[in-house]
Parts: sequence; C-alpha cells; structure tokens
Amino acid sequence: MRTLPQALRAAAAAQEGLVSKAQCDAAGINKDAVALLIRQGRWSRVTRGVYDTDPEPAQRRLRDGYHDHLRRRAAWLGMLAVPDGIATGACALALLGIGGLPADLVPEAARPGGMYAAVGVGIVLRRYRFFADQPYRGRRVAALVPALAQALPTLSRHEAVAVLSDALREGHLDGAGLQRVREQVRGRRGAAQVLCLLDLGEVRDGSTAETHARLSFVDHGVPPDGQQVTFVAGGVVLARVDFVWALPDGRYVVVEIDGRAFHSGEAMLADDAARQNGLVATDRLIVLRFPAARALAGSVPSVGAEMAERLTRLGWVPGTHLGPTVALDNTGPRRRT
Repeated sequence: MRTLPQALRAAAAAQEGLVSKAQCDAAGINKDAVALLIRQGRWSRVTRGVYDTDPEPAQRRLRDGYHDHLRRRAAWLGMLAVPDGIATGACALALLGIGGLPADLVPEAARPGGMYAAVGVGIVLRRYRFFADQPYRGRRVAALVPALAQALPTLSRHEAVAVLSDALREGHLDGAGLQRVREQVRGRRGAAQVLCLLDLGEVRDGSTAETHARLSFVDHGVPPDGQQVTFVAGGVVLARVDFVWALPDGRYVVVEIDGRAFHSGEAMLADDAARQNGLVATDRLIVLRFPAARALAGSVPSVGAEMAERLTRLGWVPGTHLGPTVALDNTGPRRRT
C-alpha cells in the first residue's frame, strides 16, 4: 500500500500521528494491511489497538514544541486505547493547553459513567463516574476544573504549582475556578497535600522555570520582595525583571531567569543585551541571571540556596513589599512596619 486513505491520514495528523484499530477498519485498512505496514517499518504498534503512523521513534522527534507533542501524544494514546475514552487528569490538561506539566505523561482516560474496560499495557483506566467534560477534535476531554482536581494529586509539588500558575497567568482559571478545584479535590487521595498548594499558584510567574525558582527562594527563606517589577530612571523604562530584593542601603538585587534554554534567536539575544545594559548602567542594581534549566527543581545547588547565601552577605532582611514599578530616582524602597 503506497498511500493511506485521506480520512486516515487526516485522523493521524490530528492525533499526533496515532490511529486506532477502529479507525483503520473504518478506512478499509484491515489487520493484514496493518501487519504489512508494521513489517515495512512504516508503522509501529504502540499498545493494543493503537498504531503510530510516524516511522521516527517518538523520543527522536526533535522539533519546536517537542515536549508538548509528547504530552499530547500520551493523551491521544489514552483516548484511543480506551473504548469511548475521555482524556482525564494531566492528559486532559495537556490537550487543553495548560503548561507546567512533566515531560513524560502516563496515558490515562476514563469511560462514560466509570465503566470498566480491558486496556493495553501502559494505559491507565480511570474509574471516575461523574465529571464535566467537553468536546475535543471529535472526542471528549475532562473540563479544566475536574481535570485539575484529577491531576494535581498525581503531580509533584513544583509541577502542581507550575500548572496552577500557568492556568492563572493565561486566563484559563480565576479565583472562582480555583475555589471549585478546591471543592473537587476534597475527598480524593492526597487531598491534604494538594489543598496546601492551591494558594501557591502565582499569576506573575512568567514560565515553569520561574515557578520553580520562586518556590526555591521561598523554601530557602528568601521570598522575593517583588516580582515582574518595572524599573524606571529619569522617566525612562529600563526593564521589567523577574524577581527583586530590596537591600537596606537602597540598592536592589535583581534575578532574571534566562529562557534561552527553550527559546533562542538573534532578536532575543539583542533584547537581552539591551535590557542587561540598561540595568547595570545604574549603581543601584545588582543583576544576576540563571538559565532556565538551572532554575528547575532538582538543580544542585538550588537557586534558592545560592540566593540565600548571597542575600545574607549583602545584609538583606525580609519585610519590604515592592509594587509593580520602582523609580530609581527615589532614595530607596519603603519598608513595611
């Protein structure tokens, strides 16, 4: 078989390269044709009743959005492997475009009404009986609030807070939605730990790396005095920075989380240089930069430990609250009493 039917090719394109046995049957591709495609190396069998039409192994598909592709692929694998499968938990969040998730997701799905089904190796069948869902490319996925309630107990602390922060920053979740998540988490396994994390979500976190860095600062006793702060001098905006600590002598320590681990290009490099030059041109600012990979949880030593040591040497004390804009023409930060 030289070419696949258009309907099956369209399905594969929409499903991160995956197709199900049922879709093959509907397109007139019987089991013998599937077996031939697999022998030829054009397809591979991922789990029972699900095939990958991309001959390149998933872990070698280096491309823009590589990790998002792998997350969505895991979600589609769960939906296609489960009869009438509805994507749930972290898989549903991946399809809904929520960031902060781990790179490797376990494929999971539920059936309507929590019905049972035998599933292939590596697939998790959730027995959730009732939860709100919504359409997604001809299938169904858990709606945002129940998906968060399902996913958060399965994630690490840093992952859970990064997911919440992304949902808040991108406008997918508001205060009322967060309260509904709280209500739906109660009674689940691991609910006590999750409920303690819900208030750690931060709309000002600009990325997953920034969330991990912020938690590291908090855990090491040096919570930032300001976040996403714009510095102005002489009426001219110098830059907006990720994290700021105000020192008693009127100077500021600025930390930037460098995102070039995930985004690159001459335009960004030029912009970074201009911002850096504007910040260090004044003697009021101490600028530190950490690459995104260095800020993520698991780095040794952590960015929090390093900042705690630096700030102690510089004489920083907690208690200052910085607003969204700091004018360097002023004598110094205002300290709360």
